Amino acid sequence: MNWLVNIAVFGIVGAVIMAALIGLLLVLGSRTGGRGPQAVFGAVSLVVLIAVPALAAVNLLNTAPDTGFGLMFLVAFGVALVICAVNIAFLPLVARRAAAGRGEELAAGPRLSPALLGGGVLVCAVLGLVSAGVGLVVG
Repeated sequence: MNWLVNIAVFGIVGAVIMAALIGLLLVLGSRTGGRGPQAVFGAVSLVVLIAVPALAAVNLLNTAPDTGFGLMFLVAFGVALVICAVNIAFLPLVARRAAAGRGEELAAGPRLSPALLGGGVLVCAVLGLVSAGVGLVVG
């Protein structure tokens, strides 16, 4: 049951960090018209998407030293899924705000398609592999 607790705790922490980053992007993006805040947001998001699942994997390894790479990957993958779900949930808000900042009207808004969701799961799997590898090296 310890791995489920790790997914919940680190997933919530990562989701809160990501929501705060999105809020900062919305505030800074409306003040500045350039691509600077978006580039910084992308870089920090990548760090969060690797560091928080890696911390969950390291925590799992420290609490259960006999843990294998497979369970570390599943925990990191679960945490990455929770964090990415927050990104997907806030996507319409960010798109509307960006369109309003450019003076445009958002037509239909972004729609979730099976291809988008499948691509998101694939990206989360890659992030889980990288994070579990980082956790294995660090832990």
